This record gives sequence, structure tokens and C-alpha cells, in this order.
Amino acid sequence: MTTYLLRRMAFLVVSLLLACAVLFLLLRLLPGDPANSLLSVGATPEQIAAARHQIGSDRPLPEQFATWLGQMARLDLGTSFVSTLPVGPEIAARLVVTVPLTLLSFLLAVVVAVPVGFVAARRSDRWYGLLLNGVSQLGIAVPVFWVGMLLIWAFALYFRILPAGGFPQDDWADPADAITSLALPVVTVALVMSASLIRYVRSATMDVLDSDYLRTFRALGSSFPGAMWRHGLRNAAVPVISVLGIELATTFLGAVVVESVFALPGLGSMLAKAIAQHDYPVVQGVLFVSTFGVLLIGFAADLVQRIIDPRLRGTLSRSPR
Repeated sequence: MTTYLLRRMAFLVVSLLLACAVLFLLLRLLPGDPANSLLSVGATPEQIAAARHQIGSDRPLPEQFATWLGQMARLDLGTSFVSTLPVGPEIAARLVVTVPLTLLSFLLAVVVAVPVGFVAARRSDRWYGLLLNGVSQLGIAVPVFWVGMLLIWAFALYFRILPAGGFPQDDWADPADAITSLALPVVTVALVMSASLIRYVRSATMDVLDSDYLRTFRALGSSFPGAMWRHGLRNAAVPVISVLGIELATTFLGAVVVESVFALPGLGSMLAKAIAQHDYPVVQGVLFVSTFGVLLIGFAADLVQRIIDPRLRGTLSRSPR
């Protein structure tokens, strides 16, 4: 297990370095000069040259990339071209919205998808099992922003029981107010995420229900709940965990859409504004934090899979012949 952890952590570092290189190059391929964010209309060539020198865009790309990597190593995300504020504290202030939105949506989706997916698999020959399967497939095709607008119309405009958007200026000083502001965004993301999770839980459960080992334990006198708890749950959880990691990472990256619909001051709105302004330090900082979070989620999901499934641990302990 120790060998695997060291190998996986090395892979994590290499993946992060490659992602940084790709991110840096792709941003430089975008049309427009980031120095324009410091200039007004009708700037002279001398002013443009001074602005490019100020932000360092006149230096060779390898030198710019080496400087940026050095900043990342010092946990320095740079300074915004537009606001001249440090990017790191700005991202930290936005994470108090994006992280709770992501985690609460993920937990709600899991709470809904696991029992519904199990019932859809266990009663796949009944009408309600077929209905649950059909509803989950329909939910995958529904865009998240459309679900958000429907919920805003229903609960904010028609029933007037929840706010349509925004977030308290004092953040989580009043937890009840903050949770109320996140209620509709969380439900929006959870509904879309649970639709796909139900299908994976249903598929994994049906594989277990059709397995020989489960029928054997039932034939030996074990009850269905007992056999599922002792032998079915772990086998069904292994493929689902990898999907959960992907869904959690997708939710974190897809916050830009949900935050735009509900006017939340999270990483998504910060990224969209920075891209429009060609504010490279902010864009690089947000994407770096997002990429690092996605890689950590994948690392954690992979580790949990090996803890649950002893077959994966066994393959790591065997020496190749």
C-alpha cells in the first residue's frame, strides 16, 4: 500500500505540472493582449509597451512559465491585473460559496440516488422500477440551467418561499441565511447529478443481484438483506465510487453555470469575469485551484476503492514475474 501511495502521489504531481503547462499555453493562444486590461481606448504604442512590460507579457514564454511555476511553488497565485489585489485571498473568499455548494449538492444527490437506484434495480420488473429508470434517463438530458430557472420560477417567484439568488455579504456569519441562499442552487445541482448517479447505482446493483455468489449465500440460508450487507454492498460500491469521484469533480468544475444562474459570488462568476477582462493571473489561479481539487478528488476516490476492494490491494502486493 505504501508503494502505491508513493506512486500515486508522484502521478498526482506530474499530472498537476502537465495541467499547468497546458493551462499556460492555452491562455496564451487566446486572442487579445492581457495588457489591454490596463489601458484605455486610444492608448499610444509607448503606453502599450509600458503596460506589457509591467505585466511581463513582453518576456519569452519559457521565462513567463518558469516565473509562474515559481510563484505556484511558493503558493503565490499572483496579483490581478484589473483590481491589483492578490489572487489567493480573492479565491479563498470565493471558495466559501463554491465549496459548500459543491459538497451539499453532492451529499444530497448521493442520499437521493442510492436508495432510488437500489429500488430501480430491485424492482426492475415492476412499473415503478421502470418509471424510476425512465425518469433518471430523462433527467440526464435536462440542462442544469433550465432546472435552475424552473426552480426560481416555482419557489422564488410563485410561492415566494426562497430567494431567487445572491448570497449574504457577511458570508456565513448567519448560517441560516447562507443556507437559505444556497437552497435552490443545491437542489438544482443535486437533481441533475442524482439522475446520472441513479443509473450507475442501478447498474451496479443489478450486477450484484445477478451474481452467483449472492445466489449461493441465499441458498445457504442467508436473508436477502444480510447477503446484500455482507457481500453485495462492497462489490456494488467499487464501481460506484469511481463515478462519485467523477461526479464530484464535474460538480466543482460546473459551478460556473449554476453560480451564473443564481448570481452567486463563487469561483464560477470570478472565472467568467476574469476571462472577459483577460485577467490572466485570476484565470490561472482559479483554474489551478480547480485542477488541483479535481486531481485530489480522483486520488481520494482511487484510494477508497483500494480500501474497500481487497482484490485491488492484492494486485499491488504481488511482484511481477
